Amino acid sequence: MLTKKQLDLLDFIHKRLQRDGVPPSFDEMKVALDLRSKSGIHRLITALEERGFIRRLAHRARAIEIIKLPESMGGDVQPPQLDVVDGGKPDTPARPKVDEMMAGAIELPVMGRIAAGVPISAISEVSHQVAVPTAMLSSTAQHFALEVKGDSMVNAGINDGDIVVIRETSHADNGDIVVALVEDQEATLKRFYRTGDQISLEAENPAYPTQKYPSHMVRIQGRLVGLIRSY
Repeated sequence: MLTKKQLDLLDFIHKRLQRDGVPPSFDEMKVALDLRSKSGIHRLITALEERGFIRRLAHRARAIEIIKLPESMGGDVQPPQLDVVDGGKPDTPARPKVDEMMAGAIELPVMGRIAAGVPISAISEVSHQVAVPTAMLSSTAQHFALEVKGDSMVNAGINDGDIVVIRETSHADNGDIVVALVEDQEATLKRFYRTGDQISLEAENPAYPTQKYPSHMVRIQGRLVGLIRSY
């Protein structure tokens, strides 16, 4: 039986995976559960893993899969998350095969490279196409893909060279990972926060400072919905 805090954390992780395709950062978990330090989150994560509700994935920063949900959350065994498409390892349990996931796939344009660091030149041309599982996509929106350059989002499980799948939208909620266009010239991949008339674009790497701009200088191009990795 899970404690209330364990249930709250599992529910928060599950909802963020369903919404964004990537798990929340430990800082976001700490804020969501109103804890004073990350050590409490580490203990809760370990307890959930020991009880078989989640699995932490090796070689990916803070990457988490939901294995099952308790009855109080309406679940039993859940299908593997489609936040990352990769080849995996032959001895990795419960990971879907790439060819199985790609059976229902469509090709999206890869619109060049996006900075997960300091902003780079705005993106405007298709460099190539990439096959994306339809489960990542919404039937009511347009999507495109970008190749990640830099390491400022590693703590969200987004590495240099990954392909991010973006749903086109001009709206973002606080905490969303977005493609932001700054002064109509520079594009960057960051976590979005709005406070009054100010926009903050936050990295998921403490080596990078938060970028702050007046709201009129930032336009949202899309929101992260999936991630594709090659090995």
